[in-house]
This record gives sequence, C-alpha cells and structure tokens, in this order.
Amino acid sequence: MRYLVYRETFFAAAHRLRNYRGKCENLHGHNWRVRLTVSRAELTDEGFVMDFKEIDDLLATVLERLDHHDLNETSPFDAVNPTAEHIARHIFEESCKIIAVRAPACRVEQVAVWESEKSCAIVERDR
Repeated sequence: MRYLVYRETFFAAAHRLRNYRGKCENLHGHNWRVRLTVSRAELTDEGFVMDFKEIDDLLATVLERLDHHDLNETSPFDAVNPTAEHIARHIFEESCKIIAVRAPACRVEQVAVWESEKSCAIVERDR
C-alpha cells in the first residue's frame, strides 16, 4: 500500500511554441496551474506522507526559475520547446531531485500542468 497526497500551486510565464503554425507560435502567457503528487509507503510518526508546507517549499524552489519569465529564454526551454508536456516533465524531474535529498522515503508520482482550465499535460512515474 502507498499513501498519496498532492498540492497545487500557480505560476505565471510566457512562451511561444517553436515549429508550430498557429496563434501559439507568437509570444503569449499563461497562469499555469501545477499539481505535484507525492507518495510514501509508511506514514511519518505524525501521520503524514509529507507535510503540505514542505511540498509548497519544494514547488516554490522548482518554480522560482520559471515564474514571471519568458520560458523560451529559460533553461531547459531555451533548447526544448516549452510545451505543457515538457514543462510537466521538467517539474517532475526537478522535484525528484529535491525529494531525494529532503524526503528520501517519499517519491514523486505525478505532475500535472494546466495551461488553461481545459488543457492539462500529465507526467507520471512508470508503473
């Protein structure tokens, strides 16, 4: 059995899609919504997977470089097209690095990134 919790946050950033024909090839912005899901096999002594405040701090660390920036000018999106899928993967990978140090008994299960209320990209751990 594994316990799962998630926390959501938002960041604002601009991007433009490379090799795309349509409005999104032009610079535009989103208020991105991010959901990070974390799991743990055994709860802490306090009964947590991970304290929600710790998840907030983790997300703040990962998103600090993205918030209020042009993603096309921010690594790794200066080389990788800043699609919602690539942004979700980046947040997933960076969160995994931080969790390994801060909470090694936990693991990142899923990251979901919405660029609008109707459009979401999800990256999850292989089963």
